[in-house]
Amino acid sequence: MLVIRLKRVGKKNKPTYRLVVAEKARAVSGKFVETLGSIDPHAKKRQIKADRALYWLNVGAKPSDTAYNLLVDEKIIEGEKRKVKIKAKKKKKEGEDQEPAKDTKKAEAKSEAAEEVKQEESKEPAQPLESDKAEVKEKEEKKSEEKPEEKPQEKKEAEVKK
Repeated sequence: MLVIRLKRVGKKNKPTYRLVVAEKARAVSGKFVETLGSIDPHAKKRQIKADRALYWLNVGAKPSDTAYNLLVDEKIIEGEKRKVKIKAKKKKKEGEDQEPAKDTKKAEAKSEAAEEVKQEESKEPAQPLESDKAEVKEKEEKKSEEKPEEKPQEKKEAEVKK
């Protein structure tokens, strides 16, 4: 499946982007089929080949959310802009004041689970069922029957001590 997306190029801390057509399975910075244009967000310059973009859309290429919004801004296609999903940045240091939301949810869940365990332990132990009582009695009887007899050496030692 073909996809129209942005490929980051440019220097460190000064990105520019290329609008490219590529296979969806390929890496973002990997091999692509065709370059449709370029975007420089610092100079606010956009150069997009409208005819080639329309060709690839008609062939069946799906634009990413950001690419779709760029094509709508340039009035190459009509429609409303899509909401872009932005991933939150991970914090490198653990000692910072705020923790990510996932960590706090996990910590809360663990503390709730610990409280439930404490509450269960404080309760009186549950009474075993009738069937469980019967099984326990059978096991005790088997253990008493299976007790090994004293070894001959132990008998001799017991007699000598008397």
